[in-house]
Amino acid sequence: MTLTADNIGQFPGVIDSEMAAAIAAGDVQIKVGKTTSFDLHPNYVKATRENTGNVKLGEQVGEINGWVAGRPFVNEPAQDDPRAGEKLAWNYKYGYNWGDNAAIYPFYWKYRNMESGAIERTLKFNFHFLNYQGRVNQQPLPNIEPNPSNLYRSIYVQVLAPYDVKNTQLLIQRNADDLKRDNAWLYLGFQRRVRRLATGQVTDAFLGSDIMIEDFEGYNGRVSDMKWNFIETKNVLLPFYNHNDMELDTETHNDSDGYQVAAFSGKGGCYPDVEWQLRKAYVVEAVPLDSNHPMSKRVFYMDAQTFTIPRTNIYDRAGNLWKKWIIGQAHPDHHLPKNKGSGVSIDDAFAMVDIQANHCTTGQFKGQVDPSLTPASLFTPQNMRATGR
Repeated sequence: MTLTADNIGQFPGVIDSEMAAAIAAGDVQIKVGKTTSFDLHPNYVKATRENTGNVKLGEQVGEINGWVAGRPFVNEPAQDDPRAGEKLAWNYKYGYNWGDNAAIYPFYWKYRNMESGAIERTLKFNFHFLNYQGRVNQQPLPNIEPNPSNLYRSIYVQVLAPYDVKNTQLLIQRNADDLKRDNAWLYLGFQRRVRRLATGQVTDAFLGSDIMIEDFEGYNGRVSDMKWNFIETKNVLLPFYNHNDMELDTETHNDSDGYQVAAFSGKGGCYPDVEWQLRKAYVVEAVPLDSNHPMSKRVFYMDAQTFTIPRTNIYDRAGNLWKKWIIGQAHPDHHLPKNKGSGVSIDDAFAMVDIQANHCTTGQFKGQVDPSLTPASLFTPQNMRATGR
């Protein structure tokens, strides 16, 4: 069926209240698909089983002991556990999001006026992801050595177009010790130099979009940066689907291999035109510990099977809804042939909808679980300098 302004009132609680309000206002219609299983890779499941019971939280938020690989906490969260939200945050951090290493190659961002639907700007990127520790599937296992900086994960971003920001690069290195701050560097083509990113810049608008660096992948910060509160477990609609079965964007970004990106619809063209499934989710509130943070809280809907974060509501410092964050999850067996059997819930389309500014930034992905696209040599400041020349 399709949820519309005419029938959404018949199904209270079937979707989060902020999306329900958008449906009721006629901003978007949600197509409901069959709930399917997004099986994680057997090696990740095996690592989880082997490590079950060995992982403990430390005395302070951001400390964890005994984790090697897999999901650290397998028991259902309990309301009477004051650290249940924190455990769920660790499950997300050590989840199988993009697996051991993968790339979005290429990745299109569009800046849209929500009132007129006009596309103000289109950026083309490559995004690369690499896990140094807790690897379960791609060699080397379980860790990349040597690793003198004790890194857990890195993200490398390169802008391919348009010309005025071409070759802008971003590198984020996340330390295995969550209490240590990330190392981050930015290369700006017009300056032709690599500079360290100041801590506060991760909450600035990235390249003029509606997205913070801290928003990447659902949440791209430290566990220790937030106070985590487990709210509830509920069955709720989330954007999970088979990419190859959707009506795709046949007019733009057609690759030579025939791959087509997800289409968009709704007010301003701000919503992925995909199916949503009824999924078991953990609702978690994250409140920044930094009083200068531009938001008061995020409310995450963590998928209980994959521990991806396909839905987030972001509230401003006054406590009012600021942005709706939607990340569509495509089944790897109904996507590119190279993704089949990877066990990765493929980030496939996103929308960051700023309801206060009546503006959105949308993303169309070509996610590829392909180690050849993500050599460790990419994830260094030296590569940024060499690539920038």
